[in-house]
Amino acid sequence: MAQGEKLIAQNRRARHDFHVLDRFEAGIALQGTEVKSLRNGKVNFKDSHADLNGGELFLKGLHIAPYEQGNIHNHEPERPRRLLMHKDEIIRLGIKTAEKGLALVPLRLYFKNGKAKVELGLCRGKQKADKRDTLRQRVAERETDRYLKERKYD
Repeated sequence: MAQGEKLIAQNRRARHDFHVLDRFEAGIALQGTEVKSLRNGKVNFKDSHADLNGGELFLKGLHIAPYEQGNIHNHEPERPRRLLMHKDEIIRLGIKTAEKGLALVPLRLYFKNGKAKVELGLCRGKQKADKRDTLRQRVAERETDRYLKERKYD
């Protein structure tokens, strides 16, 4: 994480379900109560993704809980939120996501210099065997680290 960034939330499930091929940073167009709710960390990534719609990029399925001290002007929790990127980046992402099996998945949400940002990952879905291989590798690394740590103190 770079200096001046404050992490709001990470989508840990995305790293489990997808191979992340590339990463992009985008701003988010938010309402006032959404920003306040984000500062409290009230966000859920479940089933969220980014879609290209009419030359614009939208984040769909991201649940930002209504602000507790909000009034009748509180925001809708799962409304589509516009992502702010340069036009050429959006076109490039549109071409890449047109490929079979690629999706734009939010990886983390953070404040950078006071502005809300989302890190998008260009992802390909993992098969069940890929998930097992990842788990197997993680267990093997943990065991070797444990063995080396024990050998160090003998």
